[in-house]
Formats: sequence, C-alpha cells, structure tokens
Amino acid sequence: MSAGLRSFCLLPVIEMLAVRKVRAMPARLARLAMSAFMGVFVAVILMAAPPAQAGRSCEAKPPAVATVQRALELAERSAKALDATGADVVVLARAGQDLSRHGLRWSHLGWAYREPAAQPGTASVWRVVHMLNHCGSDRGHLYRQGLAEFFLDDPHEYRAGIAVLAPEVQARLWPLLRDKDRVTQLHQPRYSMVAYPWAQTYQQSNQWAIETLAMAQAPGVNSRDGAQAWLRWNGYTPTVLKLDTMTRLGARLTAANIAFDDHPNAQRYGGRIATVTVDSVFDWLERPRLAGPVQVVW
Repeated sequence: MSAGLRSFCLLPVIEMLAVRKVRAMPARLARLAMSAFMGVFVAVILMAAPPAQAGRSCEAKPPAVATVQRALELAERSAKALDATGADVVVLARAGQDLSRHGLRWSHLGWAYREPAAQPGTASVWRVVHMLNHCGSDRGHLYRQGLAEFFLDDPHEYRAGIAVLAPEVQARLWPLLRDKDRVTQLHQPRYSMVAYPWAQTYQQSNQWAIETLAMAQAPGVNSRDGAQAWLRWNGYTPTVLKLDTMTRLGARLTAANIAFDDHPNAQRYGGRIATVTVDSVFDWLERPRLAGPVQVVW
C-alpha cells in the first residue's frame, strides 16, 4: 500500500525565473510560470516531499532556464490541446527517454484530468496523477502535478501524446483520480522499470496507471490481482522486450530500479521481458474503443 500521494512545488524554478523573464513571456505562458511561483500546483500533501525533484536525478542541480522555458511552452501547447478536446480525463504521455531501439515512441504516461474552477468566474485547470521512480532507487511514489511540472524533466523530445478516453471511462475514472485515498489503493512502492505485468512483486509507472483504470472500470475490483485479471479479460497485451543475458545482468547489477525476478523463468532466461509500455497502452485502449487515437502535440 502506498504511503500516500505526493505533490511537488517548483521551488528551484522560482529561484531561476526572475520576474523580468516571466514578463517577457507570452501571456498564457507567463500565467503558467506565475502559477509555479505561487505554488498552486501543490494538491494533496500526505507526506513531506523528498529532497530531490520528482522524476529526476537526485543531483543537487537546478534545471537550466532553457529547459524550464521549453517545458512551460510544451505545457501551454498541451493545455490548449486538452481544452480543445472537451474531455475531463485523458491519457497524457511524454517522451522522456529515447526508446526507439525497442520500437517505442513514448516512455511515460499519467492520467490528466480537469479540475473544476476553484471559484466562480475562474478557469478550470489540468492536473496529472502519475507514478514516478525516485532517484533511480527501488521505490516509486505517486504525484499530483501541474502540466509544467509533468514536462519539466529534460525529456528526449519536447512532445506530448494525448488519448481522449471514452465518455463512460472518463465518468468512472474522474472521481477516483480526485480521491486522495482511492487513487493510492493499488500502488505498490517496490519499483522495477520492467515489472512483469501479471505479478505483484513490483510495479512500474505505466502499470500502476492501467491497474488503476481497471479498478475504476470494474466496481468489484479492489486488488492488483483483480485489476490484472480485468486487464487480461479485456485484451491488454504487454510489450515484449528482447534483452540478452549480458544486458539483463548489467542492468540488474548497476541499477536499483531494474529487477527481473518477478518474470517467469522460461521468459526471463529466453530474453523475453514483458512489461507495460505507453505504446502498448495506447494500442490497447484504441482497439476496444476505450479511448480515441493518439494526438501528438509538438
């Protein structure tokens, strides 16, 4: 069980983005930056946030101003695209790593949902709930963030993938994402980047997302085992990576956030590592029309 849902403030960004920088930005981009200044991205704090920034290296080094600017610009473009969908919940993906050698386009996804306006006459805002590995350790945490924070990760490419969920899927998932207790119910803090989709020893980010989707869609599901059974029944197929023995051994010895012992021996020793990828999730959601096709925002 998760220790709680974490949130993340852009404190290093506040120090770097001088007021003159913000004033020089386009109006909507400036509003995103000022939101970061004021800390309005903070949603629910059940634990003290770790000293490192969510999803990034633990090195005590603030992001470059250019990185912040590009993240804010992508957040602005994504906000416009999200608003245009008219949706309340979508899959939001980013290209944090270059996974093209595995035939993959995206590396990480979260659930982006529309938060109602806090006061009459103000606009609704988008929040992202997702799981992140902390500092390359063997632990993962859940975060609720704003769009700028979601993209402030020095990604491989500054692009976003959006898939609008079917209305009935949105209706079931939206209240769960806003519930600080239910959203953590299926979270397993033991993390592996290549966690086996049909085991419960570890969990990785994309796996948490679709297991939570399963719980929302099936009222009787309240465990990871039940969620995985629902995913199998509804045709989810994981990606199978081809990793030779030396690659697996090297990864296991040098990275705390990679483990293979939850995979069936026949598949593991054969170098066939099944795991949940963003690309496989996008493909699966579109097949039974649980979501529409991917929209790419550059």
